[in-house]
Amino acid sequence: MTQRPVVIPRLSRRLLRDALQGAGILAALALLLAGCGKPETPAPAPPEVSVIEVQPGDTPVTFEFVGSTASSQQVEVRARVDGFLNERLYTEGSIVKLGQVMFQMDPKPFEAQLAAARGALAEQAARLWTAQANLKRIKPLAEANAVSKKDLDDAMGQVNAAAAAVEMARAEVETAQLNLGYTTINAPVTGVSSYARIQNGAYINQQSGALTYVAQFDPIWVDFSISEDEMLRLREQSKSGLLKVPENNAFEVEIVLADGSIFPHTGRIFFRDANYSSQTGTFLLRATFENPDGTLRPGQFVRVQVKGAIRPDAILVPQAAVLQGAGGFFVWIVDKDGKAQTRPVEVGDWQGDNWFINKGLTAGDRVISDGIIRLAKGVPVRIVPAGAEGSGSTPPGQDAPQAADN
Repeated sequence: MTQRPVVIPRLSRRLLRDALQGAGILAALALLLAGCGKPETPAPAPPEVSVIEVQPGDTPVTFEFVGSTASSQQVEVRARVDGFLNERLYTEGSIVKLGQVMFQMDPKPFEAQLAAARGALAEQAARLWTAQANLKRIKPLAEANAVSKKDLDDAMGQVNAAAAAVEMARAEVETAQLNLGYTTINAPVTGVSSYARIQNGAYINQQSGALTYVAQFDPIWVDFSISEDEMLRLREQSKSGLLKVPENNAFEVEIVLADGSIFPHTGRIFFRDANYSSQTGTFLLRATFENPDGTLRPGQFVRVQVKGAIRPDAILVPQAAVLQGAGGFFVWIVDKDGKAQTRPVEVGDWQGDNWFINKGLTAGDRVISDGIIRLAKGVPVRIVPAGAEGSGSTPPGQDAPQAADN
């Protein structure tokens, strides 16, 4: 009997081949796992931070206020006599000098008044001469008893009356000369002129209002105010020794313009209003500045920086290093073991980008200024130069954690 060969279906052969291949892969994985030990997790690197070492010292203090500029002398130009305005003789908005002619009124009526006053003076002078000549003739006759005493007294009275009339006539001449001079209207100060409010040909008098005004720009004034609370606080700090003011309160004043630039001339405070403004709750102060180029104009708003005060043995830390938690303000410090710790502090005033620390820090303390984001209490840190730390910014897509309670 002939034995027939065993025929394996095609589908069964495929399953067998796949099973053999899978067994080989599993064996290879088993050998790989058998040759490898358990992987070790590397220790996290300590956070990198930048620190500043606290060094108390005498620190200049700058007080900043909002002020406004004002002309040191702004004078309205008005007519002193009645008449017609003939001509404007200045360029509106230009700088005029003291005594420069700005307006010219019609002088003819005043010239006629001056001529009449001079004629009246000449008439009174002639009467005085006649009275004096009459008295000169009567005196010898009176001494010889040729005329009565009354005649002599009348002659002397006529001389005195004529002399008084001459003085009155002379005063009228001076008045007429003044009125004629007032027809030429001059600049009262050196400064920048405004536009003319009355045009040529108009009839003007003292009730017509200002023709224009001239504002003096050099020097220029800057007005600013200090609140009652701030003034009392500064006085208390001065008494307690926390603040040392310059002798005779000779503060130096600087101006910061709208573009952030510093005005090249420094000023001084020359006026302190003794009255308290109940409307604003402030006291007015005024400083004067040289302004030869006319850079400052009246009505500008500027930032006023008052310098000259000093805080003895003051401690300053960057504002970014001061945080606030549930227990108040605190800073991160590096302790003697190189670990991060929090320290509660009492903050004072701002000074630029820094903050005065009244209590909580002493000389030698190392305050963390950069790299605060990933800190935790008791965590060792690595101190690096400012700007070199890699942990001072929040990773993309993550929010900065909340400040830790101190």
